[in-house]
Amino acid sequence: MNRVHKEKGFSLIELMIAIAVVGILASIAYPSYQAQIADGRRADAQANLLSLVQHMEREFTENGTYIGASLPYNEAPRDGNAKFYDLSLASQAATTYIILARPKNVMAGDECGDMTIDNIGRKTAGAADCW
Repeated sequence: MNRVHKEKGFSLIELMIAIAVVGILASIAYPSYQAQIADGRRADAQANLLSLVQHMEREFTENGTYIGASLPYNEAPRDGNAKFYDLSLASQAATTYIILARPKNVMAGDECGDMTIDNIGRKTAGAADCW
C-alpha cells in the first residue's frame, strides 16, 4: 500500500502574503497609535495648565495681586522622567497673567504648538481643535 503523504506547513508564497498583510495593518495602525499618544500628552499638559490657574487664583486671593507669584512646577508631566512640555508664566501683572505650555522633546513638532491660558480662562493653541 502506497500512501501519499502531503507535506504540512506553509509555502513561501503564503508566508510572504501573511507578512505583507501584517505590514499593511501595522502601517495603518502605528500612526493612529502615535496620534493617540500625542493626544494623551497634550491632555496632561492642559490639565497641568488648569491646575496652575488654580494656583495663581489662590495667590491672588491671598495677596490681592499676581505680582510675585511663581509656579510650583515648570514641566509636564509632573511625574516620571520624560518631560514633554515646559510650563512658565509668559506674562504677569497685578491683575493679569498668561501661563504658557511649550512642547519639547518628542512633542516639539506637535501641530498644536504652544498652548496658553490667561487669568480669565482664554485658551490659545497653534490649531483650532487643540483645546
